[in-house]
Amino acid sequence: MAQKSDKMTSNFDVSANLLRKLADTMGNAGLSEIEYVDGDRSLRLSRAAQVAAPAMVPAAPLVPAAATAAPAPAAPAATPAVEPVSDVKTIDSPMVGTVYLAPEPGAADFISVGDEIKEGDTLMIIEAMKVMNHLPSPSSGVVRRVLISDGQPVEFGQPLIELA
Repeated sequence: MAQKSDKMTSNFDVSANLLRKLADTMGNAGLSEIEYVDGDRSLRLSRAAQVAAPAMVPAAPLVPAAATAAPAPAAPAATPAVEPVSDVKTIDSPMVGTVYLAPEPGAADFISVGDEIKEGDTLMIIEAMKVMNHLPSPSSGVVRRVLISDGQPVEFGQPLIELA
């Protein structure tokens, strides 16, 4: 069985150009995973969804050792980046899908920066598995920033809107 796997692997040449294109597509679309299929061969690329989490995992064991001074500055640098976000109330995506900011093409967006919204107001539509899901506001506030654009793919838990 191992020989068959080795044989299949050796016949599947992946060019650096293809890998670059796939990586660029992942970055531009904000994807954490992409799969390329060519006949009966496929290639799946994935990356960690959060960069901050892996940086914090090694920092925890290094703090008790206290032998190296270099990890100490890395931990405080990560902490301030997280703290300002906690001041801002965000509305996060409840699902993976594609965001639509207006009820139909050519119509005005559901919300704009500066709008005062109430709990239950429709903020946008997230299309998932060909189903249009209206995203209601979980709370009231003023729209400070819209963090996504129309037609953009989003991940579960991705911040979509900042409220003041």
